[in-house]
Amino acid sequence: MRLLAPAAMVVVTLIVPATARAIGGRYVVVGGTAAERRSVTAALDASSFDWNAVPAEVTIHVVRGADSFAIPGEIWLDADLLDAGKFAWGVVQHEYAHQVDYFRFDDAIRARFLRLLGASEWCYGATLALPHAAYGCERFASTLAWAYWQSPENCMKPESPADEAAAMRPRRFRAVLDAVLARTARTLNFRLVEPALTTSTL
Repeated sequence: MRLLAPAAMVVVTLIVPATARAIGGRYVVVGGTAAERRSVTAALDASSFDWNAVPAEVTIHVVRGADSFAIPGEIWLDADLLDAGKFAWGVVQHEYAHQVDYFRFDDAIRARFLRLLGASEWCYGATLALPHAAYGCERFASTLAWAYWQSPENCMKPESPADEAAAMRPRRFRAVLDAVLARTARTLNFRLVEPALTTSTL
């Protein structure tokens, strides 16, 4: 499902290279304008989540007119959405949150979050016709984006109990996720969990 942006805001003031990296997380931004690449970095920096929890370099593609989605190790973001500034930041965080699932979760962890988030199925696969919010992977990504950046400007902010990020209170979600990541870091010593072969879209 494509999230439409409000009127685009184009801000080009600094010259930056075609790839960009921030302190949190290991990623490369490919394509887009200087302002759009800065928006990706700003979005991830705005979150209190430690994106270094993803033990892999992620390639972030900025493509105009594309739907935003993620696969293991790669993210695609709509340039038109990024032109909207902070409105896009929740989407950037949502898509990067899928990388946490891909690289740090196993089936047992996914089953736990499936129950906690009240979803019908973890991610796309056997049942293709479910609504976006019915999938645990989407609820997880939206809840992470909201729980670690609780700004009124966050487009992932829940407006009703039925919204994707509304199933768990942010404090509880952070406590559960932080404990899971700490435990898997010890037991797996940051070895890569085999990434799921599903595609997550927003």
